[in-house]
Amino acid sequence: MVTHLKKKRLRLYKDRLNILLDIAQTINEDHTIDDLLSEFEILLREELEVGKVLVFTLSDNQWKNLLISGVTPEEAGMISVEKDLLQYHTIENITISHPPNLKGFDAVIPLFHRFHAIGYVLIGDIEEEQQGISPTIKHLKLIQIISNLIIVFIENKRMQQALLEQEVMKKEMELASRIQQQLVPSDEQLPQTPKLEVRSFYHPHMGVGGDYYDIFRLSRYNIGFCMADVSGKGIAAAMLMSNFQAVMRSLFSSGINLKNLIHQLNARVNESANNEKFITLFIGRYNLLTRKLTYVNAGHLPPLVFDNRKKHLVHLEKGCIGLGMLDIVPSIEVGTITVPKGSKILAFTDGLVELDDGDQVESGSAEVEQIMSNGESIDSNFKDLQKVIDHLLEKGSVFDDISLIGIEFK
Repeated sequence: MVTHLKKKRLRLYKDRLNILLDIAQTINEDHTIDDLLSEFEILLREELEVGKVLVFTLSDNQWKNLLISGVTPEEAGMISVEKDLLQYHTIENITISHPPNLKGFDAVIPLFHRFHAIGYVLIGDIEEEQQGISPTIKHLKLIQIISNLIIVFIENKRMQQALLEQEVMKKEMELASRIQQQLVPSDEQLPQTPKLEVRSFYHPHMGVGGDYYDIFRLSRYNIGFCMADVSGKGIAAAMLMSNFQAVMRSLFSSGINLKNLIHQLNARVNESANNEKFITLFIGRYNLLTRKLTYVNAGHLPPLVFDNRKKHLVHLEKGCIGLGMLDIVPSIEVGTITVPKGSKILAFTDGLVELDDGDQVESGSAEVEQIMSNGESIDSNFKDLQKVIDHLLEKGSVFDDISLIGIEFK
């Protein structure tokens, strides 16, 4: 015979099962987090007669109030998860001895995901003098199950959103990389003449980068070329460099004085960078008839010039400070050399010679100088340099953009 007590228990179990089914249906319908929290609050306050509810959740390594019901924001603000709640690892009835900041609540429900605390639910009654078993105690296990379902749903929702944002960012980076690759000239786009053989290489460390090189005809007998590097990496450096490329193309002409050009470029970099970044630059102008190279090295790594007849290596160091370091460049020294026939020049950015050695940054250009001094053609040198770069990338030693331009003077 089914007793009255058994019927009552059956009804209670049926009610609890219906509640769980309702919550599961709400979750499966993929409602927003706010909608789900609203359902949770109605369930606790109206169905289970819980008077006070606080839900804390971990988001971006910070504990935040996700739901405040039955208490004021000021009261909720007095509770610190780190000081008041992290000590709880199982459901705790705190009715008898309230911790100071948890006064007015009857139970703490910690919520875990993969053995890490991701949430805490505090529940309490409004009517402290009510007769019978408190609703917060009577439904404690059910509330824990529902809370776990909701918190895990919210955690998964956030992870899903983070993955979507990462995918959008990835696509934007891929687009930015393709655009920048189009701005960086390939070997086919660089001027090749019977007297010059030109090679280039470009590897942005983060898909997009702050390196820039260019070689272009200024007039029938004058070739201009440059190598530049923005401080820092990533999107900000790439945007500044794209702007700098346009400025360089508009200002660098056959007749412009290199000192004046540096002053103008410095002013434009200051306008664009707002004193937050600077650019190192090597810029040169070469005359095909006189073999005269005029240049300015603005804080950049000195390019290498190798005289194949004398087997002598020269560093092009004359110049000034980097662009954007000061409002006005105080002093500029223009360098001039006559390039011997059969010589080679290599300009590069510091990503090639400043490498991650585990505990420290290792810097040195000995291997690059050795390759450039071997008497081979610039084409052969670049094949050797490519092997070195591939090895460094495989080791994980490279942590910056790498760019190279090489010119062989026939």
